[in-house]
Amino acid sequence: MRVIIGMDPHKRSATIDIIDATGRVLTGGRYATDTAGYNEILSAGRQFTEGVWAVEGCNGIGRQLAHRLVRDGETVIDVPAKLSAQVRVFATGNGRKTDPVDAHSVALAALHAPNLRRVEADPELIALGMLADRRDELGRARTETLCRLHRLLLELIPGGAKTFLSARQARDLIATITPQDAAARIRRRLVTELIEDLETIDSKTMAADKEVRALVTERGSTLMDLHGIGPSSAARLSADTGDIGRFATRDRFASWNGTAPLDASSGDQQRHRLSRAGNRKINRALHIMAIVQLRNRTAGRLYYDGRKAGGKTSMEALRALKQRLSNVVYAQMLADQRRRELAGPGGQSGTTTDSSATGSNPHTDPSDKPHPGPEIQVNPTPTPKS
Repeated sequence: MRVIIGMDPHKRSATIDIIDATGRVLTGGRYATDTAGYNEILSAGRQFTEGVWAVEGCNGIGRQLAHRLVRDGETVIDVPAKLSAQVRVFATGNGRKTDPVDAHSVALAALHAPNLRRVEADPELIALGMLADRRDELGRARTETLCRLHRLLLELIPGGAKTFLSARQARDLIATITPQDAAARIRRRLVTELIEDLETIDSKTMAADKEVRALVTERGSTLMDLHGIGPSSAARLSADTGDIGRFATRDRFASWNGTAPLDASSGDQQRHRLSRAGNRKINRALHIMAIVQLRNRTAGRLYYDGRKAGGKTSMEALRALKQRLSNVVYAQMLADQRRRELAGPGGQSGTTTDSSATGSNPHTDPSDKPHPGPEIQVNPTPTPKS
């Protein structure tokens, strides 16, 4: 790579900063993100051969620009906002935050961090990600609607309704209520409207689950065969993880999703603590998987009980179970990817394998390794295109 093009993206504008291997600024500027502005950004980056684009927040505000660049054949790496913020403090000395400073910090972060994730614009994974987001939104909407429904029912019925209430049960319950005054009549009408909203949300949720299930199955994923993983969790795991082969070991995967404990030892005291870093959406999917397994007589439940019998607290046993399930998911996704590669054109296989990936027991050592990614090698001299 000859140059790094750091980008600080916004909804309607983006600021870029182009640096060479020594960190020297070559050029930069602020551009609009419409068609004309994007073409100007692309032209500015293509002045140099083999430029790598470093975009902040490729899972958020920078996603649309990153995907446009990938579709145009550019190499794009994702720079986490926390990493560029740390670089900004050291680069400026006082943490001054402006768009040009942010873009320069993103470029410097990419220059000195060789294991950043390369962005891929797989249409199937993008579709799964959008549907997983939509399914999460429907879940939140249902919870909010049900909370409002419970609040009104508590004012209409002494003691309120039971906690786990379906739309049909709520409709049967409201049918028994005869309002005695104007306030009660309004409450009853609002409850009826909320029940209708709940029925609409439930219908959309069922349709979303059906669509997600079909896409996950069509992609050849067997994640839903694992106890505790439904269509939404399978879509989230596939979309956010992308190429599972970018994780050299299952420990790297556990570190990335936040299920691996962090070493907090000091002196002679050896201890580990909960990691609150990593991809929290994937961590949530693994947490749901663990809770579902604990509610049934599963291998996960037996493992949890065994850890508690060995002296672990409930929370420590749950964290150990989540890391074990992370290992199981890693092995399953690795096997799925191998099958896809063998079934694809030419049967090429570029997946990095690890003999421990299919083991029955998770590693007990702490894993706080950065996840692997494309190694960035910087050539010493930028070469403008003629």
